[in-house]
Amino acid sequence: MKRLFCLFIAVVLLVGVLSGCGSQASSSSSKSSSTDTLAAAKKKGVLVVGSSNDAPFAYIDQKTHKFSGIDADIIKEVAKRLGIPKVEMKQTKFENLLLELNNKNIDLVTDGMYINPQRQKIAKFTTIWYTEGEAILIPKNSSIKSVADLKDKTIGAQKGTAFYDLAVKMQKEGKIKQVDTFGSQSDLELAVNTGKVDGCITDGAVAAYSLKTDPTLNLKILSPYKPEASGMIGAAARKSDTKLVTAINKQINILKENGFIKKELKKWGMPDNYYVPVVK
Repeated sequence: MKRLFCLFIAVVLLVGVLSGCGSQASSSSSKSSSTDTLAAAKKKGVLVVGSSNDAPFAYIDQKTHKFSGIDADIIKEVAKRLGIPKVEMKQTKFENLLLELNNKNIDLVTDGMYINPQRQKIAKFTTIWYTEGEAILIPKNSSIKSVADLKDKTIGAQKGTAFYDLAVKMQKEGKIKQVDTFGSQSDLELAVNTGKVDGCITDGAVAAYSLKTDPTLNLKILSPYKPEASGMIGAAARKSDTKLVTAINKQINILKENGFIKKELKKWGMPDNYYVPVVK
């Protein structure tokens, strides 16, 4: 009886140990697979990207309801080449995009985001897709003729962008009287259009696209003006997503060499000098 009892205890312990090992292995395997965003996206057939819905970078077209824009076109082509048939956009305020990324609510950020040291501390960026700079939007009948005329003016800027930082810098230098903060590009343009602010500092490509496509905007781009915040654009991934970034970089270089990136820049009205060749 004692032997049977001991045997029973031994079997129970053995099952417990094996069960524990199996659970640990399963947990480890699950954890490992969950951190491989590229493999997970291929398995699901969907890559989820974050954007603040700003044209012409990455937005939902109101007429077609399709994910559109230069960044959208690029990442859709990259995803297709990686064996991921669908790219889905999740709209998020620009200043929250990297937070959503690191909270694993999106797989990637593709929204005309500048690559800078501050962002590189919390995200892993792809190779450069293209470059561009800022512009100053003012009413068509504005008395502002140059940057010198901004010293007693209130200028708007979108929170979380490089252009907001530039506006604050200009205010500290006495080049701008006041900076008002807005949460989206559309709010920013509306504020200038309705006279809530005297002008705004925003993305040059966005400004040009807005004026071209929205006839209700009685605005113009301040000229002459030399951009101060020209930046390099790329996609942002989580720090751990080395496989995803490496795979994207390989495809971006191919798309540069076969002319796809240049065609996209032209399609979305961006000048030739926005093109960045493959770094050998």
